[in-house]
Amino acid sequence: MPEQSNDYRVVVFGAAGVGKSSLVLRFVRGTFRETYVPTIEDTYRQVISCDKSICTLQITDTTGSHQFPAMQRLSISKGHAFILVYSVTSRQSLEDLQPIFEQICHIKGDIQKIPIMLVGNKSDEVQRELDAVEGQALATKWKCSFMETSAKMNYNVQELFQELLNLEKRRTVSLQVEGKKSKQQKKKDKLQGKCSVM
Repeated sequence: MPEQSNDYRVVVFGAAGVGKSSLVLRFVRGTFRETYVPTIEDTYRQVISCDKSICTLQITDTTGSHQFPAMQRLSISKGHAFILVYSVTSRQSLEDLQPIFEQICHIKGDIQKIPIMLVGNKSDEVQRELDAVEGQALATKWKCSFMETSAKMNYNVQELFQELLNLEKRRTVSLQVEGKKSKQQKKKDKLQGKCSVM
C-alpha cells in the first residue's frame, strides 16, 4: 500500500511489558487485555483532523526488545511524533528510554519541533518504584511533555494522544474530525453569514 503524505505517524517506544500495546489498543479500540502478549511491531490507524482536512493517524506500536535496531531507526526516521512509555512500577523501564531518546535526537536533529511525550503508565498500581515527580524531572531535562496514564483504568489515554497532537507546531492536528463539531462551534457556524442591522 503506498504511503499517503497526509498520514500523521506516531511511534510508541518503551521496554517490554510497560503497556505500550495496552495504551494503543485502549485508545484505538477502547479495549484492555489482561494477558501480556509481546509485540514485534503493529500499526493502527485512526482518522483525525489535519489542517482542516481529514488524515490518518498512524500509530506504530514497536517491540519492547532491542532485537531489531534497523526497524527502530526506520520508525524514528518516518515518525512525526513519539510516545516514550515506561512503567511506574519499574525504574529500569525509565532508564531503558535513554538510548531511544538519544537515537531520536541523533536521527531527527533539532527535536524542539518534534512532539515527544514521556509517559508513566500503570499509574493505578500500588507497587510504584517511581513517583510522577521523577518522570516530570526527566521530561523537563529532555524538554518534552509528561503525563501519567493507566491503560487498565482508561486514565489519561485519550488525553495523551490529544496532548501529543497539540504539541505539533507545523500543522494543526486534532482528534476532533470535522462533522463532530462541538455545540459552541455549531452555534458559531450558524451565526456566521447572518447580518445584523444597526
